[in-house]
Amino acid sequence: MPDTPFRSGFVSIIGRPNVGKSTLLNRILGEKIVITSDKPQTTRNRIQGIHNPAGAQIVFIDTPGIHRATSRLNKYMVEVALSSVKEVDLVLFLAEAQRDPGEQEREIIDVLAEATVPVWLVLNKIDLAPQEDVLTRIDAYRKLFPFREVVPVSAETGFGVEGLVELVKNQLPEGPVYFPDDILTDLPERFIVAEIIREKVFRLTRDEIPYATAVEVDSFKERPDGSLVSIAATITVERDSQKGIVIGKKGAMLRRIGTEARLEIERFLAAKVFLELFVRVRKDWSENPSMLRDLGYE
Repeated sequence: MPDTPFRSGFVSIIGRPNVGKSTLLNRILGEKIVITSDKPQTTRNRIQGIHNPAGAQIVFIDTPGIHRATSRLNKYMVEVALSSVKEVDLVLFLAEAQRDPGEQEREIIDVLAEATVPVWLVLNKIDLAPQEDVLTRIDAYRKLFPFREVVPVSAETGFGVEGLVELVKNQLPEGPVYFPDDILTDLPERFIVAEIIREKVFRLTRDEIPYATAVEVDSFKERPDGSLVSIAATITVERDSQKGIVIGKKGAMLRRIGTEARLEIERFLAAKVFLELFVRVRKDWSENPSMLRDLGYE
């Protein structure tokens, strides 16, 4: 019998904010490379996760949630998500099993109508919805778009995720190995470190703070023997009042952010970490094109 052909390709995960795209990617990879929180618009950049099942390489692309954008930053995020539909072999439209298709979902489906590659509906959070409701939702979505496949999953528990990956693998064309098989992402360590710090700000501060926060790694120095990594990073906010909240009374909040971030960075780097955090104000940076570029939002 002839050898089974090696399959490879790129798969975009799109959906509205906070639907579980990053949780799904982390579950597929078996490792956390994308930050998550219960707040929408956590993911801001296109993030590639590399999965290597037997006989294949699947490059999953996690995208920012598609929403009605107002600020320059949010418009950038939506453009990143929409552009990914044009550059892949397959699109996974992630929606919630316990939620009827609403205006946001319909707007995304309007965009998907222009896709030239197969589009699958992946119904997430299947563990939170009665089976009869799920069947009704599937019918409602099928009336809006001719999805090639409908796959129910729970990114949180892992239900159905292995089956989804196997289906995706079989859909991909024959192709080369795009990345070494021992890496999970093409992102530099500095990027992931900055994202870990931003996640802790998201989780620990008040609601208004996360959307006004950006993080830059100023220095990343590793001892020759790998025993310690020294990192300095700056948290940027838009107003003095936000700076006060991030620092907290007598620096308590900043210390807590730093401690939780350091512990997760140590797990990620498999090394001891010395982390130093600074906070600065750049007024209305999320509306300023040059500041957006400086902070990595091209």
